Amino acid sequence: MGQCGITSSKTVLVFLNLIFWAAAGILCYVGAYVFITYDDYDHFFEDVYTLIPAVIIIAVGTLLFIIGLIGCCATIRESRCGLATFVIILLLVFVTEVVVVVLGYIYRAKVEDEVDHSIQKVYNEYNGTNTDAPSRAIDYVQRQLHCCGIHNYSDWRNTRWFKESKNNSVPLSCCRPNISNCTGSLSRPGDLYPEGCEALVVKKLKEIMMYVIWAALTFAAIQMLGMLCACVVLCRRSRDPAYELLVTGGTYA
Repeated sequence: MGQCGITSSKTVLVFLNLIFWAAAGILCYVGAYVFITYDDYDHFFEDVYTLIPAVIIIAVGTLLFIIGLIGCCATIRESRCGLATFVIILLLVFVTEVVVVVLGYIYRAKVEDEVDHSIQKVYNEYNGTNTDAPSRAIDYVQRQLHCCGIHNYSDWRNTRWFKESKNNSVPLSCCRPNISNCTGSLSRPGDLYPEGCEALVVKKLKEIMMYVIWAALTFAAIQMLGMLCACVVLCRRSRDPAYELLVTGGTYA
């Protein structure tokens, strides 16, 4: 009965190690996606909120690959030291993922305040040139999220660029894609996106944070199962005489 339990636990553990390798790739992909996507919105958000979740999740993904390698070697060789190391590292990664979840919820709650604080400044820095980073960021967001202005297209009236240009128009990135010959003129509001960008940027960033949170929670649950199986193998290996004799090549009288 004990042998059956050990064998089952080892089989599950080997399977989980394979999952860890797959999870490592997925987490690195998610981290890279978060990093790249946040980079498109970094003018609307503080760098600390941009970098920390992405860096942590990429680091966890890299560590999971190493964990999978250690776990496979320890399980195949039935190394008590290797399995103990495997459990300790899993526990550390589990704690890290709990931290990621907590930070994710904290940052998610602060997204709206951060965007509200910075978006007006970014729009005031717009000058309509592709060489200017804030201008590129605003044009990208307006095209990508199909929005115009902070709350709506009329917000452009209060920007420095609008007052200096004196052409009663908004950037062409506000134009709907199905409208031909759109000049961004406020005299033709039907050509422009009616929704403002602030709410959509907040929504996008919150969605990204939820991806991070759910990814961390999912792999934390897998790691809990991995730690449980490793502990079962370790405990049975220490307490089951039949298993000790089987490993050492002895006979059981």
